[in-house]
Amino acid sequence: MNNLNNINFNELSSIDQEYFRCINFVEKAQSAENKKKPISMDSFYLLSIIGKGSYAKVSLVRKKDDNQVYALKAIKKSLIEAKNQKEHIITERNILQTVNNQYIVKMKYAFQDKQKLFFVLEYCGGGELYSLLSSKKYLNEQQTKFYAAQLVKAIEYLHSHNIIYRDLKPENILIDKDGYIKLTDFGLSKMDIKHNTEATSLCGTPEYLAPEILEQSGHGKPVDWWTLGNIIWEMMTGLPPFYNENRKEMFHHIKELPLKNHPRIQGDLKNLLHSLLEKDPNKRLGTIDGAKEIIDHPWFKDLRWDQLEQRKINPPFVPNLETDIDLKYIDYEFKEMPIYSVDNNNSSMHSGNFNQYDNFTVQSVQSVQSLASKLSPEVNDSQMDVENSYEQIQGMNHN
Repeated sequence: MNNLNNINFNELSSIDQEYFRCINFVEKAQSAENKKKPISMDSFYLLSIIGKGSYAKVSLVRKKDDNQVYALKAIKKSLIEAKNQKEHIITERNILQTVNNQYIVKMKYAFQDKQKLFFVLEYCGGGELYSLLSSKKYLNEQQTKFYAAQLVKAIEYLHSHNIIYRDLKPENILIDKDGYIKLTDFGLSKMDIKHNTEATSLCGTPEYLAPEILEQSGHGKPVDWWTLGNIIWEMMTGLPPFYNENRKEMFHHIKELPLKNHPRIQGDLKNLLHSLLEKDPNKRLGTIDGAKEIIDHPWFKDLRWDQLEQRKINPPFVPNLETDIDLKYIDYEFKEMPIYSVDNNNSSMHSGNFNQYDNFTVQSVQSVQSLASKLSPEVNDSQMDVENSYEQIQGMNHN
């Protein structure tokens, strides 16, 4: 790095002088950042419980040093071990650290203590698509198309990285503050899937399981196109296409019965859904040429994909959020849960082995550009360009 002690500042232009001041500031800030305590629960204020699943509890938190709001997903190590979920949790961490897509929730940090593993994720204040569907019962065709198109792009991105999602359902589709969606919860996802019969696990949510998963004949990327068909059908009608309260009957319907007609599903949409909900994965839309087959389908002919990518399409629902911690779209039952809970099983204090998850923690690296925001107001756009150039030269790894 430049030795600032050997430079005569009086011989430099004002911009060059500011350039070296920026470098000096950044070096000192990075040095201080490196000496900070590792990320932990002490780094956050707990604000509210905003979600709870079979394995995890999700809290709304605010980071103490920068006031940023996040969703904190916590999973007990004892439960991971008891349910034999270690591989799934590590896969979820690896996927969240790898992916970078506007339709997928971003992970900021991952850390652990002796009892739990934690994911620090971006907070989506609009709640779940499930809640939106519950309040409206069903959506119209254009509204459905808006959300479906984003799911197509999310799945396309995952498949391009040989990741299958396997758990597409309204509860795992979040709505951000602008009304666009993001996929979350990659606990059932699988990496390095290049062939259509490579995965063998019987996993997923019962209503949305593809026939090949139930048959345990091996599965791959086509299962995500099957679940996309289920979600589109559910958005249009209020229920998944093969839903039955009797699970045995439902599985029989998924594997054996043809798709029934529905008065709300007609024309190009009907053709799309029959193609996505094809029981033979080798004949299913999306199997041969991936997302392109869905994008090129006539049902999407009036959708401006470029405007969708640029977030220029007006969403059918935009959350009315008054603050960055507004919880009006979070289910009441979660908000009523105590923030701090006491584990009655004292043995769990020692059930997790910290060393079992040596590679779990992800410490975020603060970017030079964000550090620049702490500089004096006199730093102008030209000086910011200098910093951006310096950032590229250094090749810093930003999250």
